Amino acid sequence: MKTDVLILGGGLAGLSTAYHLNECGGLSSLVVEKNAAVGGTAGSVKQGGFVFDYTGHLLHLHDPYGKNLVLGLLRGNLAAHERSSWIYSRDVYTRYPFQANTYGLPSKVVEDCLAGFFKTIHRLDWRPLSPRPSFRDWSLRQFGAGISRHFMFPYNEKLWRTPLSRMTTEWQGRFVPKPAASEVLYGALADQKKFFGYNASFRYPKRGGIQVLPDALAARLKPGQIKTSSPVLSVDLRERVAVAQGLGEVGFSRLVNTLPLVDFLDLAAPFPAAVRAARAKLRYNTVYCLNLGVNRAALPEKHWVYFPEKKYPFYRVGCYSNFAAANAPQGTSSFYIEISRRAWEKADLPRLENAVLSGLRSCRILKSGDKLLSKFWMPIRCAYVVYDFERTQAVEAIFKALGKMGVESIGRYGGWKYSFMEETILDGKRCAERLAGRSQPARLSPGDAQAELKPLK
Repeated sequence: MKTDVLILGGGLAGLSTAYHLNECGGLSSLVVEKNAAVGGTAGSVKQGGFVFDYTGHLLHLHDPYGKNLVLGLLRGNLAAHERSSWIYSRDVYTRYPFQANTYGLPSKVVEDCLAGFFKTIHRLDWRPLSPRPSFRDWSLRQFGAGISRHFMFPYNEKLWRTPLSRMTTEWQGRFVPKPAASEVLYGALADQKKFFGYNASFRYPKRGGIQVLPDALAARLKPGQIKTSSPVLSVDLRERVAVAQGLGEVGFSRLVNTLPLVDFLDLAAPFPAAVRAARAKLRYNTVYCLNLGVNRAALPEKHWVYFPEKKYPFYRVGCYSNFAAANAPQGTSSFYIEISRRAWEKADLPRLENAVLSGLRSCRILKSGDKLLSKFWMPIRCAYVVYDFERTQAVEAIFKALGKMGVESIGRYGGWKYSFMEETILDGKRCAERLAGRSQPARLSPGDAQAELKPLK
């Protein structure tokens, strides 16, 4: 079997690349996917009448082309929502983001947050931040000691499982809201209902969970262009041949990887020693997602809640049935609970499950009389790329070598970055245009990459 372009992985990045190669014309392509269904982590599982995604997968649309493509793919099966996200700390729900919404917290906490924030504005003896500051130093300078102590530090330590002094700020520019001083003050004195951040609004399928998006992309491809249940076993970059289970050898001229970069580097060869050394510096976290179906409606009007405090083992809880009523049978509700661990840490799931359920009862998301109608774990092995100080140099060295070999590595996992579904689809479009020799939109400059994203209505 031979193809012009072999695409590893049938998630959104791989499917988008194949779709846009077809649009460009001139090159054949083949997508190989290890699972029986397309979608990867942008997929869904049905159990007992519930539809569960791999944690919350919501469509944040910021690009006109991306928006039109998604709306066209899911025509008639997409609902728009204004985000209802909250933070639970000190036994109080406050609005997201924390830095603009401390109203309702104990007065000493509010005073601590305001005092620290306004010191960042009026203090004259600050030393300039380094050109590449740690996230810890940046947070103290941007938000002050109080906001950092009560939310930024504990929440991000829970999520990233890495000392914040060892993390860069390269991931946060587009994702962490930075309210003005007047907004911080107003949000301490009153219930501020202004929306902040790239995810202030979102779209989500009315039926079928997020699985309907990769399914719709796959339906636009040619018959036989996707091979599921075909994990790639090895890739010989010198001979331009891959071996996939059930397919045997597949020859290719160009290769597009959308698998986690660490996995691709482990199954492909040959690589120079510098690439192997760079691969050893790549870090990631595993997320254990516990999905629950409950025998009553719950969390009215809340889409998801952040939990910064150590007494809760999870960092976020979301409500699938508040994204779409069809995600749960009538009169019930469904949740995802996210727990982060370093890649090498083994989780004792029965023990962790008991701690999670106890925490959910403590914060009153679950009540003592609730019956769990569905319950199962969805581990996401490579969930978050860790932006430590070794990442950027390592990734640049790897991508430089891959470019010389005619290999594209794209998407959230292939590109080894923190991103979202629309960006992943656009990564596939740009990759297809490069392969087809067409002009492509200008890449983000470093300054643009730090600009806060604004959702399209």
